[in-house]
Amino acid sequence: MTSNQVDHTDDGHYIVVKGRRWRATDPSIPDALKTELVSALMTGRRLVKSDGDAARVMVHDAKVALGERGDPWWEPTEQGTRDRLAATMRTLLRSRGGSSICPSDAARTVGGDDWRELMATAREVALDLRADRVVAVTQRGEVVSGTDLRGPIRIIAGAALDFRPGPDGSATAT
Repeated sequence: MTSNQVDHTDDGHYIVVKGRRWRATDPSIPDALKTELVSALMTGRRLVKSDGDAARVMVHDAKVALGERGDPWWEPTEQGTRDRLAATMRTLLRSRGGSSICPSDAARTVGGDDWRELMATAREVALDLRADRVVAVTQRGEVVSGTDLRGPIRIIAGAALDFRPGPDGSATAT
């Protein structure tokens, strides 16, 4: 085994590194989203070195989004799915800076091939995060309120989204 290879348990749920077992990343995450989430995780880890515990929220959210923390991805619960969708939304918003995300980005991350079944839940989670001012919901580029939203929505970072990396990779705690 080279330094770039890891052993997996027979069921694929864990990796084994130096004899220690760690939960594996959810293999159903599309490659592009997995790459973005891993990049966000690495950014968070770098910021922990410079900004301490304040940056740990980035690491935690990225690990939950990847399925490495929280409820096991192979045995999802309703609350675990909602928590993972929320963590994915926060991580993607931090990762994309000022850009918006679609609820389908989070649903694809958490739901794999069955992501469409999670769209209603993803929209609900976005509205819950909006109630906490973590995100804002937009339609046609305008921030919208209310819960009876028809048609496509986008999600942008809200005032209460904590600890966002700046454009230069430094932290901006909120």
